[in-house]
Amino acid sequence: MKKLLSGAVAAICVMGGAVGATEPYASLEAWGEALFFDTDLSANRTQSCATCHSPETGFVDPREGAVSLGDDGHSLGDRNAPTAAYAAFSPAFHKTPEGKWKGGQFHDGRAATLADQAKGPPLNPVEMGMKDEAAVAARLWANPRYLATLAALKGPETTADPLKAFDAMAEAIAAFEQSKTFQPFDSRYDRFLRGEERLTDEEELGRLLFFSKQFTNCNICHQLRPGPFEERETFSNYEYHNIGVPANVAVRAVNGVAGDHVDRGLLDNPAIDDPAQAGKFKVPSLRNVAVTGPYMHNGVFTDLRTVVLFYNKYNSDLPEQQINPETGVPFAAPEVSQNLSLTELETGPALDDKRIDAIVAFLRTLTDARYEPLLDR
Repeated sequence: MKKLLSGAVAAICVMGGAVGATEPYASLEAWGEALFFDTDLSANRTQSCATCHSPETGFVDPREGAVSLGDDGHSLGDRNAPTAAYAAFSPAFHKTPEGKWKGGQFHDGRAATLADQAKGPPLNPVEMGMKDEAAVAARLWANPRYLATLAALKGPETTADPLKAFDAMAEAIAAFEQSKTFQPFDSRYDRFLRGEERLTDEEELGRLLFFSKQFTNCNICHQLRPGPFEERETFSNYEYHNIGVPANVAVRAVNGVAGDHVDRGLLDNPAIDDPAQAGKFKVPSLRNVAVTGPYMHNGVFTDLRTVVLFYNKYNSDLPEQQINPETGVPFAAPEVSQNLSLTELETGPALDDKRIDAIVAFLRTLTDARYEPLLDR
């Protein structure tokens, strides 16, 4: 075993102390779980991945607010922290044969894979605030068990090369995010598909409407599998669309971002330079959507029913259907008015209140079993 370890690791392993403190984790997944909850990976040692992606709240930020507070105690982001649940199903960022961008991580796909995404927050000055990869590697090496794990699972070079240690950390977190912890597929909807549970009449109406090719536009973007009875449906095709979401002026008033700043979505991805992509954001999974608000990439809506009403406004001529119930005034103009996906948004007739409520009821059935108690909050 000693031949596999660098001098630094060997020195630590022969030091006194409990064996468990220096025994390598058995797998990348197990190490990734430890890393996911480790606040030492932030500059002030106050935040971990789980701070903004808590497993107790659907892997979103449990703290109040549309955006997350940074490790420095005062910095605020400009986008809502998306759920990490089911994120492993998003394919690597790529362009389809039809010319559409698809997959990746973050709202704009700027991280091609889960491992790439795991590298972002530690180095983001508004998030975990570490100076660089070398600073993160130093924190990893300072933990005897992490150091032993690097040598055992990824090779002795990772105990001396900061970039290789940083890459190994990201790979481990990604391995944990691919575990069943993040994607149990045990919601009431899944149990319904397996014949273990029945939906209420309202929920069944919502299900029929959701998958309808005539009465709603939901499944145009929020269906991955070919049929409505397919298991392991993630409720996203992982493409990018501009649906006309307004700016979150309340967030901009407090986070230091200029009020006239425009979040260009996919166009802000360094790999994209096509103006036709401005304002487009990745279609999110609807898994756990009823308990992971606020909604949209900037958290501008707080209630799930408001989101359904927002979509419905594109198909309704009624003045009252243009009102945002959270503000009492018409829905604000899109932050980016170009490139709206009107073909998708204007598909289907307007919905009445009964059908809107039915869709909301169905969306609530997509809540993982462990989060069902949160539905009554």
